[in-house]
Amino acid sequence: MTINLSKGERISLEKVSPGLKEIFIGLGWDINPTDTGGDFDIDASIFLLDSSEKLISDKHFIFYNNLSSPDSEKSVQQRGDNRTGAGEGDDEIIDMKLKTVPPEVDKVAIAVTIHEADKRQQNFGQVSNAFVRIVNYENEEEIIRYDLTEDFSVETALIMAEMYRKDGEWRMNAVGAGYEGGLQALVERYQK
Repeated sequence: MTINLSKGERISLEKVSPGLKEIFIGLGWDINPTDTGGDFDIDASIFLLDSSEKLISDKHFIFYNNLSSPDSEKSVQQRGDNRTGAGEGDDEIIDMKLKTVPPEVDKVAIAVTIHEADKRQQNFGQVSNAFVRIVNYENEEEIIRYDLTEDFSVETALIMAEMYRKDGEWRMNAVGAGYEGGLQALVERYQK
């Protein structure tokens, strides 16, 4: 059974799915057909953060040019870049082995950004039905979902959700925070 979160809600993955070892994070969206007419390229990014909420290193920034975390287990991996968002379901997917994420990773920020948004005159106000969901990798059962309902008329970057450790277990926070400045704005926020 899926737990649907609202903005600002937090939940323990252990309480929702006891013994959970591996998940995938699915992100999806639709482009409003009457807007720019140009192609949208929305990208998922993951920021692996330390206890001060800063990137541990540049290699802990997972995106289309760096598809996996630097640990030997490659505990966080992006499956690849969907450049159109066409089709139903997840547009981009990140795999996460919860038990092998290195202990120095306190928080995982899950973000989406519009590639070349300024050049293409695009923003998240032209996007609808955006969601992030947590799925049990073993049985592909959706366990947590957050559907974004706000209208982001100037924002070109969104922090969709955060996963963080508390009392030895992983939890999810539905964030839904928008930023102007695209991917660069988020990189600057999290860099040391």
